[in-house]
Amino acid sequence: MADKDIAFTLWFDQVGIDDIKYVGGKNASLGEMYKNLSPKGVSIPNGFCVTAYSYHYLLEKAGIKDEIKKALEGLDKEDVRGLRPRGKKVRELILNAQFPPELEKAIKEGYYHMQLQYGKNCDVAVRSSATAEDLPDASFAGQQETYLNIKGDDQLMDACKKCFASLFTDRAIHYRIDKGFDHFSIGLSIGVQKMVRSDLACSGVMFSLDTESGFRDVVFITGAYGLGENVVQGAVNPDEYYVFKPTLKKGFKPVISKTVGEKKIKMIYTKPKKTGDSTTKNVNVASADMKNFVLTDNEVLTLAQWAVDIEDYYSFKAGYPKPMDMEWAKDGVTGKLFIVQARPETIHARKDKKKMQKYHLKGTGKTIITGRSVGEKIANGEVQVIKDAHDIGKFKKGDILVTEMTDPDWEPIMKLSSAIVTDRGGRTCHAAIISRELGIPCIVGTNNGTKVLENVETVTVDCSEGDEGMVYEGKVPFEIEEIDLSNMPKTKTKIMMNVGTPSQAFDFSFIPNSGVGLAREEFIINSHIKIHPKALIDFDKLKDKKLKKTISDMTHGYENKTQFFVDKLAEGVAMIAAGFYPNDVIVRFSDFKTNEYRNLIGGKYYEPQEDNPMIGWRGASRYYSDQFKDAFALECKAMLKARNEFGLHNLKLMIPMCRTITEGKKVLAEMEKNGLKRGENGLEVYVMCEVPSNVILADQFCDIFDGFSIGSNDLTQLTLGLDRDSQLVAAIYDERNDAVKKLIAQVIKVAKSRGKKIGICGQAPSDYVEFAEFLVEEGIDSISLNPDTVLKTTQKVYEKEKSLGLHG
Repeated sequence: MADKDIAFTLWFDQVGIDDIKYVGGKNASLGEMYKNLSPKGVSIPNGFCVTAYSYHYLLEKAGIKDEIKKALEGLDKEDVRGLRPRGKKVRELILNAQFPPELEKAIKEGYYHMQLQYGKNCDVAVRSSATAEDLPDASFAGQQETYLNIKGDDQLMDACKKCFASLFTDRAIHYRIDKGFDHFSIGLSIGVQKMVRSDLACSGVMFSLDTESGFRDVVFITGAYGLGENVVQGAVNPDEYYVFKPTLKKGFKPVISKTVGEKKIKMIYTKPKKTGDSTTKNVNVASADMKNFVLTDNEVLTLAQWAVDIEDYYSFKAGYPKPMDMEWAKDGVTGKLFIVQARPETIHARKDKKKMQKYHLKGTGKTIITGRSVGEKIANGEVQVIKDAHDIGKFKKGDILVTEMTDPDWEPIMKLSSAIVTDRGGRTCHAAIISRELGIPCIVGTNNGTKVLENVETVTVDCSEGDEGMVYEGKVPFEIEEIDLSNMPKTKTKIMMNVGTPSQAFDFSFIPNSGVGLAREEFIINSHIKIHPKALIDFDKLKDKKLKKTISDMTHGYENKTQFFVDKLAEGVAMIAAGFYPNDVIVRFSDFKTNEYRNLIGGKYYEPQEDNPMIGWRGASRYYSDQFKDAFALECKAMLKARNEFGLHNLKLMIPMCRTITEGKKVLAEMEKNGLKRGENGLEVYVMCEVPSNVILADQFCDIFDGFSIGSNDLTQLTLGLDRDSQLVAAIYDERNDAVKKLIAQVIKVAKSRGKKIGICGQAPSDYVEFAEFLVEEGIDSISLNPDTVLKTTQKVYEKEKSLGLHG
């Protein structure tokens, strides 16, 4: 066994996580995985480490250490202009140094043995691995360089020297000063690893949690064609995938979300004319390929399982949960997948889980541009469009940085920014990762933000509303709500939430809750599907050529157009069910009115004109009708997929606007025809209590359903005989009316006497604390609230329960 203190090189199977001081964080982690996870089926390319001792040996033997210290003496990290020439001087000292012959021989010998394993002049990745990177409080992500497609002794030695020099890039110097690390207590190791031919396939980044919310129960994967640097740097808008870990571990196939990215370019191999020339280049991706996913579902599941294995291994070793940040690659020659890097996730690992901040806009502004949101915050400031890192000198603290993409060279001004907006990149790119670390909002993948914002003076960047980030013109006022979750009381009444937006489910899950009392399909259909289900069913028969082309473009990759509806709806409800697992999530089947269905693409060909659609053909009456039951079957298939394929058996179902017992039985029969049998795999089916007949015949509804959810909005409308959409009678509309309360009290009493669950998902308890108190007095099982009212209403519910003697 080599003496690690004086070894020039060490193979992956000779090092582990305890060897960071010898080979840096990146290499130590690779060695740990190669030794312990390869036997468990996680594929990791072999390689060796050029040790940190070799780096110090080079500086010592070349006699340049004192000159480096002198060049950095008295450096002010905020002096961006002064930093640049000093960094350049240090890098030149290292690049011009001669490798000691014994060190050069050791590196070439390591490469010789790699060639014995992988073939003559095999291609390798040469990656920097600093001894202070990948630590829980300092990621140092991207601070040093990586060189890909390196072949032959000359290219390898050139790449190694560049790696050593990259310990003193401007961004690395700045970052070390900022984190309080001494320049000379840190060394740099180099990983020489067999390349995966992802230039012929795809690659990307993977986290064992949700990067936005910190939600721990998913694996988040991004991917694009070609070598992985484009995804890491944010040069492309990648595909995104979420896999749900708890049911993956049970053997299900929970790819609960897939979003195709543009992937306009890919990085591939190129042949350099001489040593030192670039060994890679970017080329355009064919337009047809841009619309396709880079991974199959089975490949996504394989990567997710590896992420779980890696996280479980590191968590066990550490003795506490340890989310991981990984890079993966697919070999286009063999078709095999590999993990090429893994490090601890550092952003959410440092967060205080007992405290939350919620940002709320307090005004409105004109939307200028949108993209993928990062950071769940809001900021405003003056716009600085900067397209080249050399122009960073004009940047002022508090400005909004707008650029095509960032790389680690931008780190000094990213620290000064109040927000970042980029043309390119996904939610695992450099700009996204650093903005999270800095705690500022960031919008990536706007496509043309640098053009649109070029002549705009001030903007507001809003990442507080879920997946889509908005840039508003001017300074829109906002407030920050500080929430202390440690003092939340535990109520006897279940406090649930109304959630319609899948992208916000993970974030909302951190608010203390007992699940979701109402998950609406309407938002998912409106925002993620957009097409009337009948137009998808009739796609081959459509006579409207323009409509057919629109649908064809939107459903690219789906030969069976109805499967598009099933998949997108299943994914939408699955994101919500996963966010609150294992608590109940009650999904209400579609409750569009005919005028709302008409607004979907192709809807005008299938929906009648009704004078009062609010009390017309909606809810249960549609599901068993000859005109719509084939469309309802698609909803059933989506729910079946979420429950049986994804394993989300906490997902319960609810029928809206069920006016009669006969209707209820007909709908249950249609559901069973489509595989959703009440009681099977624990399936519970609820009915909305929103028509007076639901109360009057509550005993009979109890015979066929598992419980009720009171829809106080419609129940008020139909009890008082008014259209709740009409301004003319708006003054009369009030859920607190005694007639409404009497009906609610009555149905609660019947449900309790029959041992059936009863809750409320209507607006009233979110708007009126006294209404929530009334419900507690009547003994309701659960109250489902809008997320922003959960905390204050929970406190009031607890106080009411205490006054009733329910808390001892």
